[in-house]
Amino acid sequence: MYQLKDYMLDLVLKKTDEISNSMDVCKCEKCRLDIAAIALNSLPSKYVVTEKGELYAKINELEHQFEVDVETAIIKAAVIVGKNPKHNNGE
Repeated sequence: MYQLKDYMLDLVLKKTDEISNSMDVCKCEKCRLDIAAIALNSLPSKYVVTEKGELYAKINELEHQFEVDVETAIIKAAVIVGKNPKHNNGE
């Protein structure tokens, strides 16, 4: 069965967790998803349908500039969310 997915979403969520752990930002689910959303809006989508397409996207991930772009987008987003968190104080 085929399934359409945005490989960039999976990558950004994984990298968001790694990067936010090394930064002084809130780690609640709302802030985590806000960081990912802001970062994803500044990055190109990487839609895949087949296993071959997913493999191609993973090979692209190995390119140094691609990795730098993703990490930079996440760090910028974390700074924005860190300055203006939208979660409730009880979270």
